[in-house]
Amino acid sequence: MIGSGTAPRRQRKIREQCGSCPDRFSRDKRQVVVEDSDTTEEESSTDEEERWKDVARAAEIPAEYYNIQKLVKYIKAGNQTATIVSLCCLQDYDLRTQINQFAIQDIGGLDVLVNILECNDTKCCLGALSVLSDITLNIDIRKTIVDLDGIPLIVDILSSSMKDLKTMAAETLSNVSKVRLARKYVRNCGGISKLVDLLDIKMSILQTPRDQLTVEEIECLDMARAGARALWTLADSKHNMEQMRKSGIVPLMANLLKSVHIDVVIPIMGTVQKCSSEPKFQLAITTEGMIADIVNHLKSECIDLKVEGSSALYKCAFDATTRDLVREAGGLEPLVAIIKDKSVRENKPLLRGATGAIWMCAMSDENVKELDEMNVIHHLVTLLADECDEVLTNVTGALSECVRFQDNREAVQRAGGLPAMVALLNSSHSPLLENLAKAIKECAEDPDSMRELESLDAVRLVWSLLKNNSPRVQANAAYAICPCVKNATDSAELVRSLVGAMELVVGLLKSKEIMVLSAVCAAIATIALDQTNLAILTDLRVIYKLADLVNTTDDMLRMNLAAAVAACACFGNNTEELGRLRTVTPIVTYMTSENPLVHRTTAMALEKLSMDPQNCITMHQSGVVPFLLECIGSTNKELQLAAAGCLRNIRELALRAEEYMLKIDDD
Repeated sequence: MIGSGTAPRRQRKIREQCGSCPDRFSRDKRQVVVEDSDTTEEESSTDEEERWKDVARAAEIPAEYYNIQKLVKYIKAGNQTATIVSLCCLQDYDLRTQINQFAIQDIGGLDVLVNILECNDTKCCLGALSVLSDITLNIDIRKTIVDLDGIPLIVDILSSSMKDLKTMAAETLSNVSKVRLARKYVRNCGGISKLVDLLDIKMSILQTPRDQLTVEEIECLDMARAGARALWTLADSKHNMEQMRKSGIVPLMANLLKSVHIDVVIPIMGTVQKCSSEPKFQLAITTEGMIADIVNHLKSECIDLKVEGSSALYKCAFDATTRDLVREAGGLEPLVAIIKDKSVRENKPLLRGATGAIWMCAMSDENVKELDEMNVIHHLVTLLADECDEVLTNVTGALSECVRFQDNREAVQRAGGLPAMVALLNSSHSPLLENLAKAIKECAEDPDSMRELESLDAVRLVWSLLKNNSPRVQANAAYAICPCVKNATDSAELVRSLVGAMELVVGLLKSKEIMVLSAVCAAIATIALDQTNLAILTDLRVIYKLADLVNTTDDMLRMNLAAAVAACACFGNNTEELGRLRTVTPIVTYMTSENPLVHRTTAMALEKLSMDPQNCITMHQSGVVPFLLECIGSTNKELQLAAAGCLRNIRELALRAEEYMLKIDDD
């Protein structure tokens, strides 16, 4: 008797021997230690899953159900020959059908099959793995295999010298590893390095058509394909990805991507796509020259390859070097061809990957120029009507990069993109709103586009994004407000017409996010250019909130904060009040920054603050003069004028003080 269906799940105590497997228990099962406690696998099905299983069982049971159960009984009670014959007969049935899977599970066949994996009989193991590789398509059976401690046994088989055994073991792992706990067990049992070893085959096999290969070479190819499929599934875990990298998978992936066998390339491309989310892999993918191969597969007729390839480029192309490699390999054209193809509009993973890759690539100016030649703006605007939030996020992200150039701003307006983008501002998807605000910011730099945005009430909608819970949305919305206010027909009246608008902006100065504070300061610097608006901001005690931020060390916040101080200081007694709040000395320290943009706004703020004599004294004592003298030699005219103006005010105070002292001496 080989197994019993009534055995408990974790501790099986079946120790009978039979003629079918004389040395079944010659190998002790390895103890699996689970190190990661941060992820656990639920081992029981949900109520809904149980209900569906009951419905499936309640349906009319076919004769195959009982025939399969008879075969399982023969496996339990038969000798070696009967076991092998029964396993072969099992494979004559369609084991991918749910009712047939239930037949094996209901009679305790899973425990029997796992027990067989412990024997030394090659044919028995191969037959059991062949059955398991089919029935583990069922999620409940996968969990049961894990509960029966089947993972260590399957991993042990990967050390076999027989290629067909290793192939079936890898195929089974590719299914079972869709269970999170199984992925951890495979890693802890040392299965990842064994699977990586399966990928090491000769390049000649990879580049020769299957019908021209020998039987032995086909076995090697099938083994590599099975290993790639298993690793594709295992790559859902970050710990597993790191283990793959340490096991030397990167050069092997580079080799397999050059294969002419699509069934091998698809799983390895999927593995590359998953691993490319990790920075170490991103660098390795670039240095190993995989980008050109990925781009080459984008031209394939295989949709799965396109999906995985475009998604891999989406993840890798954040790096400028990778973006250049994509362009040099001719990758932009197939990406644009994908979004042009109306037949793939329903394939959201493909559309998401292609639009995401275009977005990342558009971050480079050279790529934008090449994309313009392909009329990419028109195709992207067309996709603004898509219903998938992730696709829309990528499309608006790509548009936000393209409209950095004036020609593309005009192209978006001509294509009718502005109304579509404004309509999407009512969305609740934060990444989409983030990119929309960025795109509208760039479009608002164009006067004609700004007129259209005003007519669409876009400014009010952008301003309302300041209420969003996402700091990135708040920051991009605040930056978008700057060109909207600056280029509006009557910007002062526009701001005042929005009820509670300035209160909302000033309130965000209490945010704990540096990016939000920086963006809001930039918005305040623009709004305060109008004296009436500045008066309202002063009544809202904006200078007190700005004074609370002056001790920052972040250059971006320093730059925009200094601009806001410069804009707000010239109203009423704000200059004196800012000096009393001890903002002068911290602002002087901004001149030590290496960023020339910080020097520009800091000099502008110091010029306004130097209108107050006491502030001039504080600046002089803080050692500002050498910095200002250096700034006068700058090539930036605004910086020159501001530095010169501040020095003039300090010098005038010094002259008046000198004249006063001489007058006292004369008296």
